[in-house]
Amino acid sequence: MESADSAQIAGWIERQLRAMLEQSEGRIAIAVPGGSTPFPIFESLIARDLEFGRLDIWPGDDRVVPEDHAASNTGKIRALFEPAGARVVTLQPDADTPSFALVWLGMGRDGHIASLFPNTDPSAYDPLAIRRLTPDPLPPEAPFDRVSLTIPALLETDQIMFVIRGEEKRAVFDAALAGESDLPIARLLKAAVERDIPVTCFT
Repeated sequence: MESADSAQIAGWIERQLRAMLEQSEGRIAIAVPGGSTPFPIFESLIARDLEFGRLDIWPGDDRVVPEDHAASNTGKIRALFEPAGARVVTLQPDADTPSFALVWLGMGRDGHIASLFPNTDPSAYDPLAIRRLTPDPLPPEAPFDRVSLTIPALLETDQIMFVIRGEEKRAVFDAALAGESDLPIARLLKAAVERDIPVTCFT
């Protein structure tokens, strides 16, 4: 979906979550990204009248730092969503991951998703759901080891959404969707197509 602003994306997520909550009597789980792009969308989303008390929110990845560290995705997500009633999960390598109602991902210019950077050689058949990884090269703005959901864990979902900002990233995404690369994003999209998982991309 072209040129979608934060409020429009939050409205789309709200409609998906509302429908999922109506269809389920229990809790539902979603995975969300960190970084700067999602937070205006988060802020718009939590202002809406949703049953956040039935929502489990999993970071798709995080930097291996304390949650009160400025670089922690989980700490920032927790500070926003827990006052609204949601449960925010801390990613740990031995955690039992759920079947997600929605997996929301971003993507780096190098084609990484979550913290599955090209050097980590992520596989759609990884036997683990969560891994601790070291990006190489380490991003200078966040030079930390990472903990990340793997491709199989990300694919355990009813649907996947992306928010891709900028022409450079869009070109990487489009090439991956066309099968013209073997980057982590391409591996995920190929596996999603094979499993008939709907993918929505906002730009």
